[in-house]
Amino acid sequence: MHLAYPAVLSALLFCTGLYGVLARRNAILVLMSVELMLNAVNLNLVAFDAWLSRAAEDTLHSGQALALFTIAVAAAEIGIGLAIVLAVYRNRGTSDIDRLRDTAEGHDPDDPDNDATGRAIPAPAAGGKAEATA
Repeated sequence: MHLAYPAVLSALLFCTGLYGVLARRNAILVLMSVELMLNAVNLNLVAFDAWLSRAAEDTLHSGQALALFTIAVAAAEIGIGLAIVLAVYRNRGTSDIDRLRDTAEGHDPDDPDNDATGRAIPAPAAGGKAEATA
């Protein structure tokens, strides 16, 4: 098999994953797109390893070893990333990335009763005068 076939397939997988990272708003779909990109890298590693080992007549297979290392890192990344997404979903009620940009506790940018820091603006006292407290 020619080297061009897995290289083109890997490029298509990587571009699909890149589109998913840039276009998706759901954090879980972004993590899945990152996994797709890592799998494209693994495909390239194995394809080039097979091509180079055939040309050099060696049996080291360092590309396959790197692919296994990448799979282990990807498994750790998806585990930690999914745990973070689930914790954020429990606290915020959404996994929409655009809504999670402002991470200030209790800040709702659409609420007119909040100032820029997210704290509630106190209501004026009755009659327009401040009440004196002892």
